[in-house]
Amino acid sequence: MTSAVASGAGSLVAAAYFARRVLTPDRQRPDDVVVRAAAAHTVTLTATPETIVPGRYGLWIDNGFGHVRVGDIMRVDATRGTVERELLAVDRGYLAPGPARWNAYFHGSPPDVSIGARTEHVTYAGELGAMPAWVVRPQAGTDDVGRWAVLVHGRGARREETIRAMPPLLAHGWTCLVPSYRNDEGVPAGPDSRYNLGLSEWRDIEAALRHAVAHGAREVLLVGWSMGGAIALQLLDRSSLAGLVSRVVLDGPVIDWGDVLAHHARGHRLPRHVGSLARVMMRQRWGHRLVGVREGVDLAKTDWVSRADELHHRILLIHSVDDEFVPVGPSRELARVRPDLVTFEEWTVARHCTEWNTDPERWERLVADFAAG
Repeated sequence: MTSAVASGAGSLVAAAYFARRVLTPDRQRPDDVVVRAAAAHTVTLTATPETIVPGRYGLWIDNGFGHVRVGDIMRVDATRGTVERELLAVDRGYLAPGPARWNAYFHGSPPDVSIGARTEHVTYAGELGAMPAWVVRPQAGTDDVGRWAVLVHGRGARREETIRAMPPLLAHGWTCLVPSYRNDEGVPAGPDSRYNLGLSEWRDIEAALRHAVAHGAREVLLVGWSMGGAIALQLLDRSSLAGLVSRVVLDGPVIDWGDVLAHHARGHRLPRHVGSLARVMMRQRWGHRLVGVREGVDLAKTDWVSRADELHHRILLIHSVDDEFVPVGPSRELARVRPDLVTFEEWTVARHCTEWNTDPERWERLVADFAAG
């Protein structure tokens, strides 16, 4: 009996810890790579699963105050555990050997600096207070003030993640609005300072849509990365403004949080019953205090394969089979059960939400065609 009680208590503690890790924002973003050498046109880094993937990426240096952009892989030295990449630009700071942090967004500054697009730094009234956002307008003569694209970044990401989508959208006359949501850095936290996996955050994006409507938006294109995709899908289901949305682009989206949690539980070698218990604790009132949430997190509401019949908007769904964080399976399945709505574009090689990085020409062509249609 004592052994059984201890085992049950241990499972409860493990489940609560796992659930908290999923729902708690990462306040610290530690350096995760080392610059071994820097030359005029190349930079040598420690080889990691991220740094050895082809494509264009960024690198935070000087404790995040500096930023550089890197391109093609020039050479991998397996013996030394290093990778040499093309150095595209030093945006700010001084590049020298030392710790750095990998930046999958490629861009490291607001769009006026990153891509030279005129940018308004605005705030809108959210449920929890004033929320910062960017409004980026097309060049004069190409914009239709009534067409707005709302770009939603992923869990723990920054608004810079969305800049990659702006060129094809701006070129087709869409004004780009990049909102914030609760628990972003420098933004009001939720009442429990926990992520709600889209089940609360959609209200912050709805508030951003109200800002767009107040400034002339008559048609909205939603774009969401990772958890931003989950947020977008909740907004389409719950918001009275969903009728303004004509189409949706999802990149590496969470189509089913239950599948994502099961994937990470396996990765952490947790027994299946512990992962299941974590899901119950998120949902049931008795588990809220242990998990640290005020609102229940019912993962069944985030399963859009099971809820596929409830979708009504055209979706361009982009996802890599090599996504290590959000498995591609639910995206494939959603495309299979709703071929009338979902256009599925499968990538290889790219890790989580870096499809653009590995093939920007294809990514921008797909998004441009979808935005123009």
